[in-house]
Amino acid sequence: MATSAPAPGTRIVDREEIRSKLLSLVASYLEQPVTDIQSDVKLVEYGLDSIFALTLCGDVEDEYGIEVKSTLAWDHPTVDAITDHLYDTLTAEA
Repeated sequence: MATSAPAPGTRIVDREEIRSKLLSLVASYLEQPVTDIQSDVKLVEYGLDSIFALTLCGDVEDEYGIEVKSTLAWDHPTVDAITDHLYDTLTAEA
C-alpha cells in the first residue's frame, strides 16, 4: 500500500519545530541564549510588552503563512500554549 505524498505547497508541521522556532524568536527578542527561555513560563514574566507581542505575531505570520490575531501572546501566554495553538491551526488547514 502506497502512502500519499503531501500536496505540492503543503507544509508538514511538527510541534517540536514550532516550539523550537518560537523559543529562538523569544530568545532573540530578549537577547538571551535560547537555553535561558522556558517554554512553560508566561511571556510577560520575560518582559513581554505590546511591541514584542506584535513583532511575534508578524514573525509567526511570515514563518507559517497564516494570519494570527494581534492578541496571540495574550490569549496564549506561554511558548507551549502558542505552539499548541499554531500546531492545531496549521494541521487543520492541511
